[in-house]
Amino acid sequence: MLKSVGTVFKQRAIAIILTGMGRDGSGGIKDIKKNGGYVIAQDEASSYIFGMPKAAIETGCTDKILSIYEMPNFLEKLYHERYSKD
Repeated sequence: MLKSVGTVFKQRAIAIILTGMGRDGSGGIKDIKKNGGYVIAQDEASSYIFGMPKAAIETGCTDKILSIYEMPNFLEKLYHERYSKD
């Protein structure tokens, strides 16, 4: 799914990798970054299981690492800075 999002929405895509096991999103976020999108990973402290966010961070494709509690305000700010001008 993330590969398709990166291909279709390009620089308008935002990927958020949240707590969970595995590496599911790691491949897809590479496509999102390659196409100019933005990638956020949940930090370890607020993750129940840090597997997926850690795998995302290890790709080097994350733009921001945030607590789950910081994400709503950051997403609003990101929207206004990057996307509301379109």
